[in-house]
Amino acid sequence: MKLWIKSACAAFVLCVIYSLVPFQADCQSISREVFRLHILANSDSEEDQALKLKVRDRILQYSAGLFESVQSIDEAQAAAAAHLGDFERIAADELRRCGSNHTVRAELADMYFSTRKYDGFTLPAGCYSAIRLTIGEGRGHNWWCVMFPSLCVTRESSDQKARDAFSDSEYKVVSGGGQEYKFFVVEMFERLFG
Repeated sequence: MKLWIKSACAAFVLCVIYSLVPFQADCQSISREVFRLHILANSDSEEDQALKLKVRDRILQYSAGLFESVQSIDEAQAAAAAHLGDFERIAADELRRCGSNHTVRAELADMYFSTRKYDGFTLPAGCYSAIRLTIGEGRGHNWWCVMFPSLCVTRESSDQKARDAFSDSEYKVVSGGGQEYKFFVVEMFERLFG
């Protein structure tokens, strides 16, 4: 009887691992194909969080056309690098316009993100390329979105952009529900070995 229970447990573990291998591969592929925007607030004060959102609005307004026509992560990174000074200048201008004397720093970074849900999509944990804007000390809660594929727009157009940018299996990962345990396992794997 004990041998039967051990065999059943082993079979269950193998089935779970077998189902996670392609899912993990899609998650890693997604993190290599997505370019994100990450804005860190100076602090968690109500005023600093409101400033972060004002900066966000200006940056999204500026970048609306910038990432619309890019076709790859490489093009997105190149566009961000070419306009890095503009991102910083626009953010600083918005801070001054709001009466803030905080500094702002724009940089390109490869950074770890935990599993995040955004406007109907779930992005798996992993290391993503991003443009990061740090306001002041950068110790407050952050705001982020996806610049490529351009998902920082309305749901209708972002869904089509996601379908165009990802393979069928990757699209199922980012748009499908009911996979929370898989995201949890992948995130634990990334934290342990990533």
